[in-house]
Amino acid sequence: MNYKLLAIAAALIVCLTSAFAQSKGTTKKTVELKDAKGNDIGTATIRSAAGGVEVKLNLKGLPPGVHAVHFHQKPQCDPPDFKTAGSHFNPTSKQHGFDNPQGHHAGDMQNFTVKDNGTAKATVKDADVVLGTGSESNSLLANGGTAIVVHAKADRSVRQLG
Repeated sequence: MNYKLLAIAAALIVCLTSAFAQSKGTTKKTVELKDAKGNDIGTATIRSAAGGVEVKLNLKGLPPGVHAVHFHQKPQCDPPDFKTAGSHFNPTSKQHGFDNPQGHHAGDMQNFTVKDNGTAKATVKDADVVLGTGSESNSLLANGGTAIVVHAKADRSVRQLG
């Protein structure tokens, strides 16, 4: 599947920064979220949780509606299209979508909803990844780190939050 990144006046992406990628053994990190023009659109707090990680999103200035969010394989987010983040994080070579009978990408997370006023406060969980030390194949810190990408539309193959 080809996913368009969220276009506001520019594409939107959120990265687990290289500083985060280098923080081996961390259990919680808050990162600032920026759009392609460098505008602040909120934060994501990623923390270790029972059976994976929890991502607490606090966003503003987004188009209303349902949006997809995924972990991507590279900790690089070069504007304007952010394609340097690579494909979805998928260390076990699974298929896309929670309901795929062959299993889903480790980076697949639930869709979330942005309110009519452009804000979203949501917590999404990912039971297939860990922060860990970076030595685990499913660690968001493995191989230099990962990125988190908010997409333009809902992912129809992923469950809706709530």
